[in-house]
Amino acid sequence: MTLNRRVPIGLVSLALFASLPFGAGNAVAAGEQADQFTPEFRQIHTTFDAKHTPKIVAPASVKRGEWFTVTLSVGADSQHPSLQEHFVRYIALYKDSVELARVYLHPVYSSPTVTLTIALDEGGTLRALEEPTHSSAWEASKKIEVLP
Repeated sequence: MTLNRRVPIGLVSLALFASLPFGAGNAVAAGEQADQFTPEFRQIHTTFDAKHTPKIVAPASVKRGEWFTVTLSVGADSQHPSLQEHFVRYIALYKDSVELARVYLHPVYSSPTVTLTIALDEGGTLRALEEPTHSSAWEASKKIEVLP
């Protein structure tokens, strides 16, 4: 005895569509795009630039486990522009090599200044990283001591 099952054509179409290799083509395109960037574009800038170097405002020492604020702004001497054609994509805060927070910014409608509230268990280096649209990321750092 054989069973004759009818499968709706919509399910067959959906199964065929789902099996198409969309991810493979995108991975190749992303790899080709990454090859277009020069090593200078990928390397993080640590030198001083009045409009791109992040500014970190935080206390020099804090008590272990107590909340405190850290303000990150882009442009140590003057604020970075926030225009449709040139803006800061994100500002991130690290403690040594651990990312604590990352804030993505909208062009035109957001100022490249962020205030975060954090707590630390041990001292180290606070690092601010910002990435504008026209260059690789810029970094600044500040030592912080944690008291018992």
